Amino acid sequence: MTHTLISADNVWALWAIIIGWAAVSIWLEQKYKWASKISGAIIALLGTLILSNIGVIPQESSVYDAVWDYVVPMSIPLMLFSSNLKKIWREAGKTVVIFIISAFGTVLGAVAAHLSLAGIIGEESAAVATTMTGSYTGGPGNFAAMADMTSLSGGTTSALVVADNLLMGLLFIALIAIPNMKFFRKFFKHPHIDELEMNGGEITAEETGAASYWKREEVSLKDIALAMGTAVVICAVGNAICTFFGNHITADSGAMAVVATLLSNKYLMITTITVLVTTFMPNYCESLHGSQDIGFFFIYLFLTVIGVPASIPLIIQHAPILLVYCAIIVIVNLLVTLVFGKLLKFSIEECVIASNANIGGAATAMAYTISKGWKKMIVPAMMVGVLGYIVGNYFGAIVWAIIG
Repeated sequence: MTHTLISADNVWALWAIIIGWAAVSIWLEQKYKWASKISGAIIALLGTLILSNIGVIPQESSVYDAVWDYVVPMSIPLMLFSSNLKKIWREAGKTVVIFIISAFGTVLGAVAAHLSLAGIIGEESAAVATTMTGSYTGGPGNFAAMADMTSLSGGTTSALVVADNLLMGLLFIALIAIPNMKFFRKFFKHPHIDELEMNGGEITAEETGAASYWKREEVSLKDIALAMGTAVVICAVGNAICTFFGNHITADSGAMAVVATLLSNKYLMITTITVLVTTFMPNYCESLHGSQDIGFFFIYLFLTVIGVPASIPLIIQHAPILLVYCAIIVIVNLLVTLVFGKLLKFSIEECVIASNANIGGAATAMAYTISKGWKKMIVPAMMVGVLGYIVGNYFGAIVWAIIG
């Protein structure tokens, strides 16, 4: 193993770097507009990427394994404790329908990208398609889960994060422009734009998008204890069920192979158990203040770790083609959303919010809606974004079962 300033067995120093840099990335993203535009994900990744490439930290360590094996799975229930399906349907209404249609657009886009570029990407193409299906239906938590499930290599994962964030910037520019274009105003109804123009124009959020979503809330010691305890129990039960099915259902091909893959998938099982708990025990789960914050902090630990094994020259080499790969997914998603949105008579606001919630997640969807001034759509945008965190792992796993 290559000698580094901090050795692989210096556990405390490595945890200090991983957790400390994740904290700095979050602080920068929420404090400064420039950092928000770059995104905390890129900042988290670049920090450890540089440290590993200049020989400060090792590329392999039990610390990184612990993040993959324990931190990433635990992030799922923590982020989903607010995912009461009944509440989402009640508060998001028909926006849920166009969101699900948009999610199928992501699946079609991922398959199209795989069929188009598998010859160039190579054997990891199916893993990339799966990971981006999870991410472009849900968010960073789904990205982490699918990257782990498909054993996507660290170098490809890092290059994919870079490509994804570059594309997200271009997408948001398009989503900001689309509702104002005469073409879309002619063919789509636009009640929220009309209402806003009657009241004097758009509003602009003074805070960064991340800061506007992650508001300070009251959190007690009991909240933290119950949230962490419940998350660990769900992960333990989910892993036990997956082990059972993995030992008793096996198949090399056909429908049973797909069933075996899905039932032995720990991320799907953890997601399913969490959704059942949140839907049938809503009062308990809603009382767990701060659980989503803890879950997303865990995801930042993942984002910090994935930068470690990557090579800067390889990222520069692979990011452009992965940018094209992601672009195909996003373009197909947007086309499916707009075409079916028109056929089913959804407003242009509902269409762009659905696509935004799929591709960017709850935080970006809400920040986008706030920036456009569509006050009545803020809650639906956040709700369908949360729904994406639920269904992202399912959609990703289905793509993996089919093409992986």
